Amino acid sequence: MSLVRVERADKVARLVLCRAGMQNALVPELLDDLLAVLAQIASDPDSRAVILAAEGQAFSIGGDMRRFQRERAGNLKAYSSDLVGKLNAAILALIDLPQPVIAAVQGIVTGGSLGLVLASDLVYCAPQVVFKAHYATVGFAPDGGWTALLGRAVGVHRAAAAILLNRSVRVEEAVAWGLVNETVAADDIQDHAWKAARRIAASPSGTIRAAKRLLWGDRARLAADLEAERQHFLELIARPETMAGVDAFLNNFSDYPDSL
Repeated sequence: MSLVRVERADKVARLVLCRAGMQNALVPELLDDLLAVLAQIASDPDSRAVILAAEGQAFSIGGDMRRFQRERAGNLKAYSSDLVGKLNAAILALIDLPQPVIAAVQGIVTGGSLGLVLASDLVYCAPQVVFKAHYATVGFAPDGGWTALLGRAVGVHRAAAAILLNRSVRVEEAVAWGLVNETVAADDIQDHAWKAARRIAASPSGTIRAAKRLLWGDRARLAADLEAERQHFLELIARPETMAGVDAFLNNFSDYPDSL
């Protein structure tokens, strides 16, 4: 069963993360499915706008911490390289899509899953949305664009405060920073995203695609910055204190879902 569902209507493709039982925690299998879907949509002339959404109460809680814990008995570094490499590929695939991407976000967005939001062209959030890094809690190096993309979106000092102080960024602040376009009632957010996507789909495709390409700018620089994040992640994941941080994190969050 695919961990990413695709729905199509009115020249819009809606992609839905379907790992709700794990609050859409990121694992290589989910990212493989997302990459496969993005490759199909990139060459689909009938899809002129894309919605990125997620099932359940949370958009995504970032990397699956229980999988990191479990992979400690195997080759943790290889698993981490695979996971972060595929996350980087998914971020770049979203940016490279000729169609604009609209993220419809609910619940919490933590860790590397922020990259999926940062790689979207428009972002609509429910009022309860909270963004949080958790890197300083666990001991991971930032991934998912927390250094490569967040500073570009909100400014270096705001990004630094979010990462270094592990600040919770609530949706009102995220709107003020420019990370989020608009807050929408939770019950209305999917309809709001559909309306925006249909409006884009009805616009001249040449204009829309040129604007997206120009707005993102230097793609090679973004790819290099994401790869630097991956390298630092691999450097820290091998340290005993990092896995001790994972254990402490899971002990402090007793409601963290069990990995499926």
